[in-house]
Amino acid sequence: MLPRAAYIHVPFCAHRCGYCNFTVVAGRDDLVPQYLEALNRELSALQTPRPVDTLFLGGGTPTRLVPEALEQLLATVARWHPLANGGEFSVEANPGDLDADRVAVLAKSGVTRVSLGAQSFNPAKLRVLERDHQAADIARAVELLRPHVGSISLDLIFAAPGESLDHWQADLAAALALAPDHVSTYGLTYERGTTFWNRRQHGELTNLDEELERAMYAAAIDTLTAAGFEHYEVSNFARPGHRCRHNEVYWAGESYYAAGPGAARYINGRREMNHRSTTTWMNRALAGQSPVAEMETLSPEDRAREMLVFALRRLEGIARTDFAVRSGFEIDALVSPELQRYVELGLLSDDGGRVRLTREGLFVSDAIWPRFLRG
Repeated sequence: MLPRAAYIHVPFCAHRCGYCNFTVVAGRDDLVPQYLEALNRELSALQTPRPVDTLFLGGGTPTRLVPEALEQLLATVARWHPLANGGEFSVEANPGDLDADRVAVLAKSGVTRVSLGAQSFNPAKLRVLERDHQAADIARAVELLRPHVGSISLDLIFAAPGESLDHWQADLAAALALAPDHVSTYGLTYERGTTFWNRRQHGELTNLDEELERAMYAAAIDTLTAAGFEHYEVSNFARPGHRCRHNEVYWAGESYYAAGPGAARYINGRREMNHRSTTTWMNRALAGQSPVAEMETLSPEDRAREMLVFALRRLEGIARTDFAVRSGFEIDALVSPELQRYVELGLLSDDGGRVRLTREGLFVSDAIWPRFLRG
């Protein structure tokens, strides 16, 4: 069965934030024309248009492109991945880049959902995170988007160096004041290879206390659910009817197309990742060569284990019968001892029909998954 979702990676940014480990090129807007041609070449390998129910343009910052280039990008993607009626078309945006002209291009191109990288409303925290926008830019972006886009999401980061619980609660209140349709909250991580990682190694940055970080996550859950948001995935909250349908494809373990530097696709149990160097990816695509740098075909058991882990990130968990039908494996045959252990610890609940994270499990879920992935 062909995928019904597609992800397109747009690597351009004004600068690389210290915590970012994504495929990004900063200050290289001169590469945009080559990028657009290379993307068209890569998508042309599909040979025929592949309709999808969800499209997601991430980065980087897709809205870094000037309006004319942004329009060309959206047209190219829509040509090869036409959106089905009622489909979801998401684009990530930086509040500092959005203006009336770019919003007009998004609206004209059929974008239905914009995810704003707000991260914080606190000027000091934005400086620590090396963001190039201010709180006023976030409010202005939401105001520009509201008449033209059906769903607006805000990304927020907590546990930044020096942040207090009061600071984080103020961020949550400021976000709610803008009446978004969706909110994603992420605890700051220090990824190897980033400048934040190196600065922490040299003592320039310090992790927040674990209990304080836990309190911040709890505050997000309690504040957003009290405001009418559904906590539907570990990091994601949505008003009714505004879940990110594209991300739900990932969490359901379904297949998806992907194109662009560093983009990873998953089709029929085969995972492929494009080269993470934007210039290498472009050179390969423009030369008619495969841009794929890594690939693996998962065994049926590995596919089932991944499906289980992704499904358990959702608050609704997974029904035993559904999992067996979709994966060909019984949950207990895969992870019975580990499952029982986490149930006894109060981190997972199991009523015999459905397995899901408990509230306590939400705080330590990342420690659970490796045990489920191991055979």
